[in-house]
Amino acid sequence: MKFYIIIPAHNEESSIGLTLDSLTNQTLLPKQIVVVNDNSTDKTQDIVEAYTYKYTWISIIKNSSSNAHLPGTKIINAFYKGFETLDENYDVLCKFDADLIFPNNYLEQLSNHFYENKKLGMASGFCYIEKNDDWVLENLTRKDHIRGALKAYRKDCFLDVGKLKPSMGWDTVDELLAKYYGWEIVTDDSLHVKHLKPTGISYNKASKYMQGEAMYKMRYGFIITLISALKLAFKKRSFSLFKDYLAGYFKGKKEKIAFLVTEEEGKFIRNLRWKGMLNALK
Repeated sequence: MKFYIIIPAHNEESSIGLTLDSLTNQTLLPKQIVVVNDNSTDKTQDIVEAYTYKYTWISIIKNSSSNAHLPGTKIINAFYKGFETLDENYDVLCKFDADLIFPNNYLEQLSNHFYENKKLGMASGFCYIEKNDDWVLENLTRKDHIRGALKAYRKDCFLDVGKLKPSMGWDTVDELLAKYYGWEIVTDDSLHVKHLKPTGISYNKASKYMQGEAMYKMRYGFIITLISALKLAFKKRSFSLFKDYLAGYFKGKKEKIAFLVTEEEGKFIRNLRWKGMLNALK
């Protein structure tokens, strides 16, 4: 299968070389890799350019954006800068972060999953972080959720969900919409991906409010938002995050921020969420 990979990168000099090394050593090589240098002020550009001289299928483009950390919006806008440079001759489109180290059979194994299941719309491995000189499963990892750091979409699924939403929550709404359109999702726990910078490490107060806004924009409704906020805050061991999430939800509701999904899609999403929560109690 033809894999196209887009990697947004902002000041990733410490990790981008490791990410590209792991991708250039795959048993199934990607057809294209585009690194989007998103306003970096370090040596990210120089490091990636060295790879473009060695590999004709790796390219880099520069993107000017704000230095503000805006989860969702900033990274997806950068993603689209890379997407615009690619043709449509791909089978699987990947959005990868610039701080990952992939096992060398990663793309081949994803390809096998896509070949074996024609209804498979998205697939990934699991993220591991370094802790006490060991690599442990990142606590945000779930069997039924593909992390935003390592998304891989079958082409038809990517188009069905309306591509990626430039908003906080993009990496949840894409999966919910994929299920709405009848696609399946697979996470392969045999594929251990090293995540060098744990998710949320650079989130600020404003971006934490955005998580609550995203729940509003996905039409969760208050009760599901309340339960989801409690669950996320518990995982991150921070009650203040719970308050931030709810504040963001009510901010979105008060300001009538535009929804990410239609009413019909929202009804499906709420039913899916309730079903998932009830199953978890069994």
